[in-house]
Amino acid sequence: MPRFALQVEYDGAPFAGWQAQADQPSVQGALEAALARLDPNFAGRRIAAAGRTDAGVHATGQVAHADLDRDWDPFRLSEALNWHLKPAPVAILQAARVDDDFHARFSAQERRYLFRLVARRAPVTHLKGRVWQVLNPLDVDAMRAGAAHLIGRHDFTTFRSSLCQAASPVKSLDEIRIETAEVPQGVEYRFSLRARSFLHNQVRSIVGTLERVGAGSWPPARVAEALAARDRAACGPVCPPQGLYLTGVGYPRDPFDLRARGEGPTGR
Repeated sequence: MPRFALQVEYDGAPFAGWQAQADQPSVQGALEAALARLDPNFAGRRIAAAGRTDAGVHATGQVAHADLDRDWDPFRLSEALNWHLKPAPVAILQAARVDDDFHARFSAQERRYLFRLVARRAPVTHLKGRVWQVLNPLDVDAMRAGAAHLIGRHDFTTFRSSLCQAASPVKSLDEIRIETAEVPQGVEYRFSLRARSFLHNQVRSIVGTLERVGAGSWPPARVAEALAARDRAACGPVCPPQGLYLTGVGYPRDPFDLRARGEGPTGR
């Protein structure tokens, strides 16, 4: 069967997460239903994704793969899927024919997440459901100092959900970048995190902890102490999901780059 990689964007608000569930809407379920409308033989099959995002978490660069009976033109496949996905807030940004050994999850070498936090007194309107809002400005330099303690290979038990099913809490965190942008009467703080893989709730636990540093409730050094404690009770608050986005997945070869695959120029 031809295998296709799909780059997927979605609003996580109406879904119980990526993973298909029998009694709740999921992004995986919406995509599989759309694929089954294209090909009735697909019914009952599963697709795989690079990351199983939680309820309310968004994506601008999720990657999934599917095995289909028909060898579709990738552009026509993405157009057809987007038609059948309506009105769900899910879009196929790109599709690409890939080798049979490509796996959206197991071939991935890097995941990138963005967390958006807005500090202002007035409620957010246009960004409602897209950011976590706090009322008072944060000390970005203090948050950067606290974040520096988390870079590298560590036991992240403190920043791991008790429901996490990963075999080990040891992970390498390659980057935490914190940038700011003005919003009307406030500031948006953008936390960009990059690693090969993440533990369940790791990003939200880290950002919630760094917010405490930025608010002045924690000194930056307490982040190192929390990490060393290897104790979930030492973590700061876990921030809500609506500010979190899966923004990209890295592979040895970009499945959507035709030049990298030796197939000529990109675009149509």
